Parts: sequence; structure tokens; C-alpha cells
Amino acid sequence: MHLFLDGEIKTEQTKEPETASAKETEKKEQSEDRKEDGPAGEDVPEGSKDSGSDEDDSSEDSDDSSEDEDDEEEEEEEEEEAKEDEPLSLEWPDTLRKQATYLFLLPIVFPLWLTVPDVRNQKSRKFFAITFLGSIVWIGAFSYLMVWWAHQVVETIGISEEIMGLTILAAGTSIPDLITSVIVARKGLGDMAVSSSVGSNIFDITMGFAPVAVSSNGLFCAIVLLFLMLLFVIISIATCKWKMNKVLGSTMFLLYFIFLVLSVMLEDRIITCPVSI
Repeated sequence: MHLFLDGEIKTEQTKEPETASAKETEKKEQSEDRKEDGPAGEDVPEGSKDSGSDEDDSSEDSDDSSEDEDDEEEEEEEEEEAKEDEPLSLEWPDTLRKQATYLFLLPIVFPLWLTVPDVRNQKSRKFFAITFLGSIVWIGAFSYLMVWWAHQVVETIGISEEIMGLTILAAGTSIPDLITSVIVARKGLGDMAVSSSVGSNIFDITMGFAPVAVSSNGLFCAIVLLFLMLLFVIISIATCKWKMNKVLGSTMFLLYFIFLVLSVMLEDRIITCPVSI
């Protein structure tokens, strides 16, 4: 009995450490599994998961919308460039507005279409020199007619020629520069647009006034005023961080209005220039 009991006691004592060691190993394995699954398998509240997924969806939607807008802008630019590259056509348009524009521009467009080869057409590209010279001739003819008609208007209305030159003729001769600057600016070449507007006037003064004697009231002050306006233009562009925006455009209009008013006052002798030429 004693041996048997001792044997049972011994067997029970040997089983207890075995079960304890098995439990310890199970705990270790569970802890290791938890560590491995911890960062990825942590219990996250459902609300935070939903909010995170909503933020991801919203960011993806915003990215998709911005990409769609960029694609639409690129397509519109490509369509405009394709229209500009198409040769001139005298076909009758469809809409009423285009028909009115067609009839209004026909007296100017039709002679140009007859005499100036359109280099956008593949067959006429070899005549580019004739197109260049013909364009210069037509610009000279239109300029002569514009000045002659302006002189007739001055004599009819009874205003001075200087005021007509500072207002109507100045605006009329600047329209081609305006069109070219707008076309270049839409293509993203803002520097070329600004330099064209400034350089064209310098070229006109240098080449146009060289062989001609000019007498005007307050001419010296007008030239000084031009240089001051050019300085203010550079300062305004630098203030706008060399970017074309609405503030810069409004500043340009204001400077032009100030120059126009002062020049007219000098011509009418409302303001006397201390230096006479």
C-alpha cells in the first residue's frame, strides 16, 4: 500500500511540472502571435476605419477630378491649336453670330485671301516669302488708310490731331500687338507677350521717327513721361512677383489712363512743359 501510494504520488508529482511547462509554452506562443499580429491586427474602432476609408475615397475623387480638369484643358488647347493651324476657309458659317462676323470682315479678308498665300496650306508653304512681303505691303496700305480716315474725322469733328493720335490711332495701332500678345500668353509664354508689347513701341519710335521732323507741345516732357511710365511698369511687374494677374492688368490700365490724361493736358497747354524743343 505504501509503495503503491508512493508510486501514485510520484507519478502525480511528475505530471504537474509537465502540465505547467505545457501551459508556459502555450502562453509564450500566444504572446508571440499577438506581437506578430499587433501592428496589423490591432483592434481599430469601426468609426475610425470608416473615416479613414472615406478620406481615402475623397482624396482619390479629388485627384481624379483634378486629372479630368487637366485633361479637358489640354484637349481644349489642342483643339484651339488645331483650329489655328487650319487654312482660311470662305465657307458660309452656320450660326447667325458667325454669319454677321463673316459679312463684317469679308471686305478685309477677301482681298487678303486673293493676294496673300496661306502658308497653313501644304501646297502654299513654298510661297512663304511672298506671304511675308505681301503682309508688309498690306500693313502699310491699311496704316495709310487709317491715318487718312483719322485726319478726315479730326477735320470734321474739330479736335486736334495730337489728341486723335494719342487716343484713337494709338489704340488702333496697338490692336495687332494686343492680338499677338494674347495668342502668345495663352500658350504660356508670358515673357514673350510682355516683351512684345514693350519692344514694339521701341521699334516704332526708333524706326519711324528717324527721318521725320516732329514738333509737338511738350514733346520733351512726354518723352520723360514715357520713360517714367516704363519704370513704373517694371516696378509693378516686380511687385506682382513677375506674374501676370488681375492686379497687374489693373495697374497697367491705371498707368495708361494717367499717361493719356497728362499727355492731353500737355498738348492743350493746360500744363506747360518747362523745356521746349
